[in-house]
Amino acid sequence: MSSATSLRSATTLLPEAVERYFEVALYLLVLMGFGTLASTGGLDLPTVAFVTAAFLARGYCLVTHRTVIIPDRWTTALTIAYVAFYLADCFVISGAFLSSTVHLVLFVLVVRLFSARRDRDFYFLAVIAFLMVLAAAVLTVDTTFLLAFLGFLLVAVVTVILMEMRRASANATVQSALTSNVSAPQDMGLSLAALAPVMVVLIFLGAAGIFFVLPRVSSGYLSAYTPTSAIATGFSDRVQLGRIGEIQQSSALVMHIRINDDPHGAFDLKWRGVTLSVFDGATWSNPHEQHVLPRSADGRFLLSQPQASRGPRTGQIIHYRVLMEPVGSNVFFLAPTALTLDGNYRFVTMDGAGAVLDPDPGHPVSNYEAASDISRPSALQLRAASDSYPPGILLEYLQLPKLDPRITAMTEEITSSQANNYDKAIALETHLRTKFGYTLQLPRTRHRDPLAYFLFERKQGHCEYFASAMAVMLRTLHIPSRVVNGFRTGEFNDVTSQYLVRASNAHSWVEAYFPGYGWVSFDPTPAAPMEVRTGWNRVLLYMDALASFWREWVVNYDTSHQAILGREATRNGMDWARAMRDWVRREYALLLAVARSTQRKVTDAPERWTVAGVLVTMLLVMAANAQRLWRAFRRHRVATHPERSPTAAATIWYERALRMLARRGFPKSPAQTPAEFVKSVQDESVRASVSRLTEHYERARFGQSSEDAARLPEDYEEVVSATSQ
Repeated sequence: MSSATSLRSATTLLPEAVERYFEVALYLLVLMGFGTLASTGGLDLPTVAFVTAAFLARGYCLVTHRTVIIPDRWTTALTIAYVAFYLADCFVISGAFLSSTVHLVLFVLVVRLFSARRDRDFYFLAVIAFLMVLAAAVLTVDTTFLLAFLGFLLVAVVTVILMEMRRASANATVQSALTSNVSAPQDMGLSLAALAPVMVVLIFLGAAGIFFVLPRVSSGYLSAYTPTSAIATGFSDRVQLGRIGEIQQSSALVMHIRINDDPHGAFDLKWRGVTLSVFDGATWSNPHEQHVLPRSADGRFLLSQPQASRGPRTGQIIHYRVLMEPVGSNVFFLAPTALTLDGNYRFVTMDGAGAVLDPDPGHPVSNYEAASDISRPSALQLRAASDSYPPGILLEYLQLPKLDPRITAMTEEITSSQANNYDKAIALETHLRTKFGYTLQLPRTRHRDPLAYFLFERKQGHCEYFASAMAVMLRTLHIPSRVVNGFRTGEFNDVTSQYLVRASNAHSWVEAYFPGYGWVSFDPTPAAPMEVRTGWNRVLLYMDALASFWREWVVNYDTSHQAILGREATRNGMDWARAMRDWVRREYALLLAVARSTQRKVTDAPERWTVAGVLVTMLLVMAANAQRLWRAFRRHRVATHPERSPTAAATIWYERALRMLARRGFPKSPAQTPAEFVKSVQDESVRASVSRLTEHYERARFGQSSEDAARLPEDYEEVVSATSQ
């Protein structure tokens, strides 16, 4: 009875192990999918807490080997109850169809996690896990997704293997008895642990090859589902005073900028976003209409500057590439004065103030290339500029709300000694920079006149207050001005030769109009404190380089990148072919020179070179047959002193005797034993000598008899004499 029970437990050990491993692998697969989705930050905290608690409970059941299955009637009741909650979530709680649908899917996931018992339930959980990873790919472009996806892929490979093993085990008609190998489950686990990483690496390499070769089109079909960030709202047509300061509280990465021929980060530029001209005392706005930009023959957008003649410039033109993070912004951030723009966009618009925008709401700005003339008129030119402004400029850029009289008085006091508009602007810029303090701490309460509060009470603030104050002061002097929101150039990463522009680099500055030269920038904001760099900053730069490669060559990989990759591969291939051809030519020329030199030397002394040639030939022949010569030498030594190695000597002398007998008409068949061969010899004298040789051979070889081995040379000579008669 006990042996039968033992046999039964052994035969069911492996199927039970497969089932157990499958449950754990499927749990980890779904957990990895949810973790990847939750890491994007796209789920609300209550949802994350609820689903996490469910996973912890399910994990506890797996660890303690407890089976918890929700009955079907409970599942039905919960589903009906959630329908009512879904309607409330859609119209009241979340107020959004997408969020409430995500809640519904996660609720079904939790219920199925505790009620799965059929194959279709397991397939459903696996599909939901994949869909969560797919949703995470839409919501994030961070490199952490790559690590999470590789982990998910590893668990998915194990799960699929176990799923197939489970199906095959269930359909098998004969169970394999494992009574002699009860460690099979452990061996199976080790095999899976070794096989899965290899398969993941092969899948990853194969997918990477297909990814880079397969034609790609980056159309941004899912871009509309990316969340809108504070960056997008901070660079709209209407910005409340203090909004840029809120953006500066974050250190989130906004974009990477690579300027051609700038390996050391030599530029300190401002990246122009939106221009605001109307101020009501608390909010800046932009009333200008947009117009579609024309394209050049090569497909680039031509950025003509409105309402201004740029005047004589030095023509310092830079070309650069901008890689935007998915912040949901429709603004192109460009260095002034922008000339051309190139990117995968159907059309681009520009407003009357020079802001360049992407009007397609389903395709936010991602990456683009541009050219700008960053030259600036000299101070001498601006001091000599005319005071005759175009009527349209005066009408749009001298508007003022009701101001505190102290602002006008302060402006006149600061600029009273200046004779021209440029020096007045410089005086205001210098005064604000030196007499006021910089802080990112926002006022605790909102004041009715935030500008007067900043200038006469608080006397500190962030860039938006400084820019607003200078723009208003210039307008009180009848100098057309406006506020520009954009970014300062951030930290330079020498690993990738890119500038890292973060939300904390958001900035506001002033542009004043000078007839004949257009809009000229002024920055009245004091310099912010410099960040202390540590060794950790270097690590962060390398991590940013990896993230930049991921964004540039994976997330944004399209036909233009494919063309670049093809050109680089072609150029490198041609360079390699040329280098190989040059190497062959050099080696051929060298060999030819050596051959000609040798020919001359042989001609001058033929006898000496003939002897040298013979010696070299002999050395080469001996080197080629070194192993054979060494074996012959060793056999000769053993045969000469058979008593030192009886076994080897016996084999050598016996084989030598058999070759000699075969030549003299006594061949030995491979099927014959030594004794049978002796009996087959018809000549009595020969048979007697062969018999003695065979007797001593067998004793020496199998008995390791040194005495018998020593007699083998003598026996061999006797056989030679007997066959010679």
